[in-house]
Amino acid sequence: MLAIHFPHLPTDRIARKRWGLSWRSTGRPEAPPIVCSGRQNNAMRLTALDEVAEKIGLRKGQGVAEARAIHPRLDVIDEDTAADRRFLEGIADWCDRYTPLVALDGKDGLFLDITGCAHLFGGEAAILKDILSRLFQMGIDARGAISSSPGLSWAATRFGSGGLIDDERALDVLASLPVAALRVEREMIDALRKVGLKYVGDVMRAPRAPLARRFGAELLLRLDQALGQQEEPISPRRPVASLSAERQLAEPIGTEDQILAIAVQVALSLKLSLEARGIGGRRFELVLFRVDGRVFRIAVGASRPLREAKAIAALFAERLQAIYDDLDAGYGFEILRLNVLHHDILDARQADFDSDRQDEISLSAFVDRVSARLGEDCLQRFALCESHVPERAAISIPAIEAEKHHRQAKGEPTVPFRSERPLRLLAKPELVEAVLAEVPDGPPQIFQWRRLRHQVARSEGPERLAMEWWIDKAESRDYFRIEDGTGHRFWIYRQGLYGGENPPKWFMHGLFA
Repeated sequence: MLAIHFPHLPTDRIARKRWGLSWRSTGRPEAPPIVCSGRQNNAMRLTALDEVAEKIGLRKGQGVAEARAIHPRLDVIDEDTAADRRFLEGIADWCDRYTPLVALDGKDGLFLDITGCAHLFGGEAAILKDILSRLFQMGIDARGAISSSPGLSWAATRFGSGGLIDDERALDVLASLPVAALRVEREMIDALRKVGLKYVGDVMRAPRAPLARRFGAELLLRLDQALGQQEEPISPRRPVASLSAERQLAEPIGTEDQILAIAVQVALSLKLSLEARGIGGRRFELVLFRVDGRVFRIAVGASRPLREAKAIAALFAERLQAIYDDLDAGYGFEILRLNVLHHDILDARQADFDSDRQDEISLSAFVDRVSARLGEDCLQRFALCESHVPERAAISIPAIEAEKHHRQAKGEPTVPFRSERPLRLLAKPELVEAVLAEVPDGPPQIFQWRRLRHQVARSEGPERLAMEWWIDKAESRDYFRIEDGTGHRFWIYRQGLYGGENPPKWFMHGLFA
């Protein structure tokens, strides 16, 4: 487990914007110390400092007026926690090049689960050196440590010298750290120091039962997590892709044609893995790592499982044409990765002699290409739902998800289609005025709808539909199929009963052909 700490994250973000990404490698220009301030306890106090501000004796939580008295030329900037969060998430995206399991650690840290990934970069020591050196070149001050547990890596990064900690040195390294390295509350740290437990080693040598009685179970839990005796899972920011393939480029690329050419090659390398599993990709993600560390993610979907490289690249071609103006290549992309986010079983079916299923394939290809360019919600299809309420019996879903929805609903009980339902159902029932009807349960004889008066010639009903009580508390409906003197047929319902507290209301819900 690799833990990374960014002690000067807010000020590094400001310095990169002012002096460029390589300001640490080229040297800091002559400028006043940079600090960030925010309101704490109704007073403006320092919330972040750069290295120069720390060297002159400033500290977090200090008042701004006191800090200006110490250094009058101090550059004080209002804190921006949202920008700091976006900056940290951008670094986390950049760390995806090392492992897909990247988790945020508070406001200024990351956890990377590098199990099974370190050998790709020359070992654990090599991957740690590579990450820290690259971050330094990008103008970011970072400290890192690798151990077998997140707690120990966190403690060694923030309170120790970091580096690679093997299992033989784990106890000695942890014992030499202050009790604050156990990630407990400030009140507990002060209480431990009052009884002489200043270092983790003091806590380790003390009897566990008295510690639990006095300080609670959290202290021992944190100690066991740091020692690796208690499991502590991390929560990755993004789900792990089912399959993934990438290409590291010797020369950065930036044009659309170059991106698509590499995407085809990477998709070809995924085809064998998809065939071996008997699956096809339903949702793909193209990840572009820019030279300066920024990461772009382009996702496309397919209405049917795909494994052909040209078909996958065609979807990204449509998507790139739609967003290429917003895709800032900068100095180019150095890594291109293709992820299969979702997949389905791909049944190889041979076409019969009468039809080669070309129409079905052409429709799916059309849906995929239009959805890739204009968005998945641009094309909609209807699907049946388990509801007897007319307006809830069908929903609109993206056309690209129609096949998946149909396959999931196949074999499940559905509300049967009823021929007496109208061909056209109004999106919202419309109020019918001036209704003359038989009391208490008879059909209407005369009604007015949309300023037209209708004389009923024939009627059939009522058909009572009870509303779904777990969704709303509306009254039941009595539906009538009626025909007026001119031959027009309507679907009208009455909500409420005559003789009740409130008079019933009539609504027009549909029209028959």
